[in-house]
Amino acid sequence: MKKPRHIRHRAFRRNLQLAMATLSEKIGSDQFEPSAFQIEQVSVIIPDLSPAFHGYKVASIADIHLGQWLTPKRLDGVIGLINQQHPDLVAIIGDLFSYEVDRLSAEMAASLNKLSPKDVSVAVLGNHDHWVGEATVREILRRSGIIDLSNDVHTLYRGDAALHIAGVDSVTLHKHRLDVVLAKLPPSGPAILLAHEPDFADVSATTGRFSLQISGHSHGGQLIVPGIGTLVRGPHAKKYPLGRYLIGEMVHYTSRGLGTNVFWIRINCPPEITVFTLASKESS
Repeated sequence: MKKPRHIRHRAFRRNLQLAMATLSEKIGSDQFEPSAFQIEQVSVIIPDLSPAFHGYKVASIADIHLGQWLTPKRLDGVIGLINQQHPDLVAIIGDLFSYEVDRLSAEMAASLNKLSPKDVSVAVLGNHDHWVGEATVREILRRSGIIDLSNDVHTLYRGDAALHIAGVDSVTLHKHRLDVVLAKLPPSGPAILLAHEPDFADVSATTGRFSLQISGHSHGGQLIVPGIGTLVRGPHAKKYPLGRYLIGEMVHYTSRGLGTNVFWIRINCPPEITVFTLASKESS
């Protein structure tokens, strides 16, 4: 019996990924170069943030797509760059993998285990993580000491002051349950939302409950035309494909991400590590 088209399509891309990765290793083009990665510093005023959290640093990465252009050697280097920022929290915004997970799971876990935030590392899943096997990806996160925030909430404390970090699962695959998140979210205290797909900001902003949404998914289009911006806008990344936006009272930020998918090329769109520094109105 002939397999469905989408299954055959992913199998083809998996085989292509493996072939390109093998070639990359043979010709030595899989090495880490720090200058290839851009660290974006983003300051965000969180209206009800306690002064106890003023200056809190969240280092965020999205779209690792391990095994494609972003090799295990490059991921190890990225982890080093993140640790050099001395973040309080590390947030991973989905698509850790593309089309292959089993061959790369040990290397992914080994790299993620090297993260050293002052508080904790958290993550949500992206559409590719579900395609390769969500149970395996969640187990990698668990083994790496990373909290899976897909449709969940984690609260940080500084004395009596709280900061809520929430996350939704993949919107593309209809796994997101914002209703569940809102039910778990305490009624007061500042909240940040992690959502792989950026255009979900139109939904999350209407709740009035989140001061900041952090997303990925778009890769910044991988091609940025000066004066125009990104030309390639995929599903759920058409409206907010790149950078900072203000949606109602909520700040939204879409990362260019780390890796690539299918085409291993970026033009005027370097891979990104984003470091958010949160500011309290009382201290600003």
